[in-house]
Amino acid sequence: MATATSTSPKADTQNITLRLSVETLQKVRVLAAHRGTSISGLITQQIEEMVKVDDAYERARTRELARLRSGQGFDGIEHVKREDLYDRKNFR
Repeated sequence: MATATSTSPKADTQNITLRLSVETLQKVRVLAAHRGTSISGLITQQIEEMVKVDDAYERARTRELARLRSGQGFDGIEHVKREDLYDRKNFR
């Protein structure tokens, strides 16, 4: 079992308790030592990176869905609707 604390200087951090197998804990100790950090620091870095990546994904997803709803494709060009392409009275 290990307790993880944020290594950032923020005052709004909270401790958590993790339950790991003995084998995993031994491997994590070695991994943290090789990276020159503590188990707490290692876990904090990984979780913060996961949150950062997820936030970026959500922002990109929201932006692209809005672009698609506005009628623009991924290339930024406004595309003609299919119904307008096949409207036979416009071809006469």
